[in-house]
Amino acid sequence: MADASAGGGCAPQDYPTIDPTSFDVVLCGTGLPESVLAAACAAAGKTVLHVDPNPFYGSLFSSLPLPSLPSFLSPSPSDDPVPSPSADTSAAASDAAIDLRRRNLYSEVETSGAVPEPSRRFTVDLVGPRLLYCADEAVDLLLRSGGSHHVEFKSVEGGTLLYWDGDLYPVPDSRQAIFKDTTLQLKEKNLLFRFFKLVQAHIAASAAAGEGEASGKLSDEDLDLPFIEFLKKQNLSPKMRAVVLYAIAMADYDQDGVDSCERLLTTREGVKTIALYSSSIGRFANAEGAFIYPMYGHGELPQAFCRCAAVKGALYVLRMPATALLVDEEKKRYVGLRLASGQDILCQQLILDPSYEIPSLDMPCNAPVLNLPRKVARGICIISSSVKQDSSNVLVVFPPKSLEEEQVTAVQVLQLSSNLAVCPPGMFMAYLSTPCTDAFTGKKCINKAIDVLFSAKDSNDLEDHLEKNSEENKESVKPTLFWSCLYVQEIIQGTSGTALLCPIPDENLDYRSILESTKKLFTDICPNEEFLPRNSAPKYASDDDSDSAECLLGLNREVLVIFGRALYST
Repeated sequence: MADASAGGGCAPQDYPTIDPTSFDVVLCGTGLPESVLAAACAAAGKTVLHVDPNPFYGSLFSSLPLPSLPSFLSPSPSDDPVPSPSADTSAAASDAAIDLRRRNLYSEVETSGAVPEPSRRFTVDLVGPRLLYCADEAVDLLLRSGGSHHVEFKSVEGGTLLYWDGDLYPVPDSRQAIFKDTTLQLKEKNLLFRFFKLVQAHIAASAAAGEGEASGKLSDEDLDLPFIEFLKKQNLSPKMRAVVLYAIAMADYDQDGVDSCERLLTTREGVKTIALYSSSIGRFANAEGAFIYPMYGHGELPQAFCRCAAVKGALYVLRMPATALLVDEEKKRYVGLRLASGQDILCQQLILDPSYEIPSLDMPCNAPVLNLPRKVARGICIISSSVKQDSSNVLVVFPPKSLEEEQVTAVQVLQLSSNLAVCPPGMFMAYLSTPCTDAFTGKKCINKAIDVLFSAKDSNDLEDHLEKNSEENKESVKPTLFWSCLYVQEIIQGTSGTALLCPIPDENLDYRSILESTKKLFTDICPNEEFLPRNSAPKYASDDDSDSAECLLGLNREVLVIFGRALYST
């Protein structure tokens, strides 16, 4: 867990001297994309220097103690490092220095309520809500890199709930769940089961025949249709279409407005996500449902990849701000970094986290940005009880138009409990997010979802409130909201060139888009190398002891421990 309160500034004389002063790859910021790239480059035989101005790993993907959250979302100007003159002569005479500036990606920060004490026992994720599919590529990367030895997971055992017509309904995402669902009519069950059977036949036929023609595969005409139109062809009811589109295929934007939808999902894309969802259910014997979540928060993931990179020879220096970019003015390319210590570090490839501004060498530094960044409104809440009785970790989806007619994006809510070590026992954390074009619209949707799920705290005495709840019918009492923080985050695109800008935490529930962009950046750096090949994982003594790995998985059947060969048991 990161601690932003520790501070990252030092007097220049307190910074360590880095030796050597030239590397193949230099990365600034230890977010998940930068950490994966560091591990991949180190595995490919590159010399790697990885620095971070913070005293912790994770950057924009960190897990922070709650008291540190305000200073991270709204940093003071004094937190920025003061540019230092070069203290050495390692840079070439033709190299110029351009001051490195950071952008504040967070705005409209609004908090309310009081944090229950002790506040440091609450850990907040900057990327929430965020999950991993059991069959996710991120899980496979953890195995291939050896990061699986450093992370533990638990399943989202409460499944997914869909908000529809003023009530929360469990999502029927499997044959068993469909026939157990008492809220569905028999005709709805038959049509939904027939749809899933059709999709499963396509998935099986595609796996057997690749891209060629095969019996059971959907036609290209159907695959290229808007997914909403394909679902209508299957005669699914509006509620069942919402289940498939927003709670399984995880569409963010209103799919009914085919002409006006900002991100229209095709059948091909929808079926691909359903295949991932389906293959995730039952992959691990001790994981209920399709989703898992890292113990102690998502900040554990970049730290795991950093450890793998270090094993392969990467050099790590925390509390080391970068103050300037070094430019070869003759070749018009970035060639390194100037650190807060005044030391110049040269490299073949420079990689920065997305909070940095990289001036284009072909236009003035103050040139206007033509493409406005996307935005995502996020919320973090502390609540008194679970939104679903007898469940610890639950995903809730509010489809477009479910909160109000003007709602054009889905709102996703992830509830977490103390069994993930992110809050004290008896408390729950809830993360909310929705894509938005402006802060007002996004925060309005988040607030409406909060009002639906939680009730306002009407007493200053936490103990009295908990005692009152324990005596009432828990099914009829909404969780009490003790504290909340709402903010808006910009989503900017990664860039390529002699200075790469990594992808930022996006509006998606998983890491697929971020990892795809990261793989493309690696291809730019190492065009002839495989991305984290399976033999890149360091060898551990337990790797040759499959019985030990299986026993570790069996010690606590509630905990999914991704460890060695046990990860292959499907």
